[in-house]
Amino acid sequence: MQLAYTTEEQAFREEVGSFIRDNLPADVRDKVLNGKTMGREDYLRWHRLLYERGWVAPHWPVEHGGAGWTAVQRHIFEDECAEAGAPPVIPFGTTMCGPVIIRFGNDWQKQYFLPKILSGEHVWCQGFSEPGSGSDLASLRTKAVREGDHYIVDGQKTWTTSAHFADWIFNLVRTDPAAKKQEGISFLLIDMKTPGITVRPIVTMDGSAEINEVFFDNVKVPAKNLVGEENKGWTYAKFLLGNERTGIARVGASKRELKKLKEIASNEREGGRPLAASPRFRDKIAALEVELMALEITNLRMIAAMRGGKGPGPESSILKLKGSDIQQRLAELVMEALGPYAMPFQREAMEAGWNEEPIGPDYAAFAAPHYFNNRKISIYGGSNEIQRNVIAKMMLGL
Repeated sequence: MQLAYTTEEQAFREEVGSFIRDNLPADVRDKVLNGKTMGREDYLRWHRLLYERGWVAPHWPVEHGGAGWTAVQRHIFEDECAEAGAPPVIPFGTTMCGPVIIRFGNDWQKQYFLPKILSGEHVWCQGFSEPGSGSDLASLRTKAVREGDHYIVDGQKTWTTSAHFADWIFNLVRTDPAAKKQEGISFLLIDMKTPGITVRPIVTMDGSAEINEVFFDNVKVPAKNLVGEENKGWTYAKFLLGNERTGIARVGASKRELKKLKEIASNEREGGRPLAASPRFRDKIAALEVELMALEITNLRMIAAMRGGKGPGPESSILKLKGSDIQQRLAELVMEALGPYAMPFQREAMEAGWNEEPIGPDYAAFAAPHYFNNRKISIYGGSNEIQRNVIAKMMLGL
């Protein structure tokens, strides 16, 4: 199946492709395509270039800095960026917190935070999960007590991606301990430089430390940083999670990784012939490609619905569920294609500037770290088990 684009859409694709070719820094592209470690500045260099072009948050309303694109244009843009090796825009500001402020924030919050999210002056992280409160997020215990024109926040968040270099964190906090779990939660915006905040890195299976624990000890937060109404944070969190789950699908990146898998399978040998010639392995690739094509169409339908003013509904759970499954299976097939070359775990090979002799082909170094890192995809944004429950209840009526 092929998507048929209009002449105008093809011209738009050429415009996007030309911009990426002319502006994407070569060293950043190399890091993305070869699975190298990315730092804050790597992401922000591309973020600033998109901001200058007016493309950093195309899904936002035009009056707040959005691009006014159609669903197909957004899809083309994401497709071209992924194919070229452009890094994703850090999603916590543009995809998660920004839309919540646009929908539920007051005028001051829109005027103060939105321009800084767009420009990259503020990098955000997400304070949702806690020890013992992951999939059952409504059981969170980090508390915020109102004292005059401030809240005093105490508690702990965990698995907080990018907290080690974030400027701000959007936090779910319990403001009414006597209320039912979902009804006593509020949505606070907190400056990460506030006294009483401690960030501790968590080293994951792939050897990286992109996630963190964040501790709040008597942290004083201005009451004006409360989004919407007190104790209504669960409503805002559900809206945010719908946007997050849509983004986790990462269709463009999976298409790029599928292409890489096919190249690897054409090079690696099984019994003296390319692994791609093996009917068994070829069938695995074909089955995965069919599922990815179906996910792409589902993603387009979802984007079109949101463009028409509809918020992300339970359909986003399908994108999260299938998108994370496809990404993990792609990583598994790369490991299978590489055979024994996938076994060495050379974490240092993921760092820019490493020029030692690799074990096996150059492209083998990324396989094990990528596989290990992708284990978390089926958990964050709401575990896949929870997504199945959402689909069964909200869409199938079970």
